[in-house]
Amino acid sequence: MENKKLLEVKHLKQHFKSGRGKNKMVVKAVDDVSFDIYDGEVFGLVGESGCGKTTTGRSIIKLYDATDGEVYFDGKRIGGGPQIFFDRIAELKEEARMAALEFDPAKLAQEKIKNEANASLAKIDSSDKTKIAEVKKAKAEKLAALKAEVKSNPEKFAKNTEELAKVKAKYNEEIAEQKKQIHLLKTDNALKGDTLRTMKNIQMIFQDPISSLNPRMTVREIIAEGLIIDGEKSKKLIDEKVFNILKIVGLLPEHAFRYPHEFSGGQRQRIGIARALIVEPQLLIADEPISALDVSIQAQVINLLKNLQEELGLTILFIAHDLSVVKYFSDRIAVMYYGHIVELAGSDQLFAHPLHPYTKSLLSAIPLPDPHYEKTRQRFAYDPRSHGYGPGEMPEFVEIEAGHFVLASPKEVEQYKKDILLKDNIVKS
Repeated sequence: MENKKLLEVKHLKQHFKSGRGKNKMVVKAVDDVSFDIYDGEVFGLVGESGCGKTTTGRSIIKLYDATDGEVYFDGKRIGGGPQIFFDRIAELKEEARMAALEFDPAKLAQEKIKNEANASLAKIDSSDKTKIAEVKKAKAEKLAALKAEVKSNPEKFAKNTEELAKVKAKYNEEIAEQKKQIHLLKTDNALKGDTLRTMKNIQMIFQDPISSLNPRMTVREIIAEGLIIDGEKSKKLIDEKVFNILKIVGLLPEHAFRYPHEFSGGQRQRIGIARALIVEPQLLIADEPISALDVSIQAQVINLLKNLQEELGLTILFIAHDLSVVKYFSDRIAVMYYGHIVELAGSDQLFAHPLHPYTKSLLSAIPLPDPHYEKTRQRFAYDPRSHGYGPGEMPEFVEIEAGHFVLASPKEVEQYKKDILLKDNIVKS
């Protein structure tokens, strides 16, 4: 029997605005990301620095308000962004304006004059000021002539007020429905009531074990904070839980009365893990929990997480940029590039049959402790321009084989399927 979906991320977008005025731009940190995480599994999310992995995790746990998309936890919507509804409202308003023109002859004629002028301006070089001025002057003259004609012949340009009212009523009803959806989304997003209780089941381990711990709080205060927020008031019970979780993560009860600066990097990360686990979450988001640690300590923390996952039955979203670590720890892996998931497959499946050029590039960068292999290891550089997508060839997220998804154009899909068949035949022979 297949495990149930614990987390569902649907078309998640996280855009940030930068600059002002003419220099204003939108940074698409996460752009239309979708994936599911099943109860009890470890889901790896990998990619180079800056590709949007951490932003995805932070948007799921609601540290960022998502721009668009939806996030469901255990079947309940806990987050998402209203942008799709705002975009639809803008479309409906424009459709309503264009539909109303058919019943308002004066405005329709005015619209035609403006459109003709804009079309002429688009064909003129921006440096040719004389021609631009001529087009603008002709536009102004035509609009003035139209105004005079409307004034002298009002019957010809009379509005069909009855049909205009029907058009407005129709579109206002659709706009009201979109606004209703925005209200429902904001209600689900609000950190109160059922959503607040649900969010307790999702906790996060942060990348930097130094800056993520308050230096003015003792370890006991740091770890117990989640229990206190949840309403626990018994000091005795809090102490018992804190001491117990410290033992579970490999620390001692007396460590509870020290401050973060008195610990090593690996010990601080164990404190961060204890803080996340104290409220007994179902889903743990581990945001590059080993990248700031020494190599020897990295293995200890990974083994600790693996043991905790098995003992406590945790579901983990494991974010990292080291594919070799993710392979050891994850059941399924999603590869992320510039805000998009480009490939998703089972751990063994991804390493046996990498399809997307970016995944191959990441795999080629993994070093092995073998000098003979390192001398002959081929490294592949990924260039997104190599796809050469033309009109009608925009890539979509497609299932190439069971459980193996790739962002590809129709031509690439056919080629990837041939590659899979070829590799399977080679393995069988």
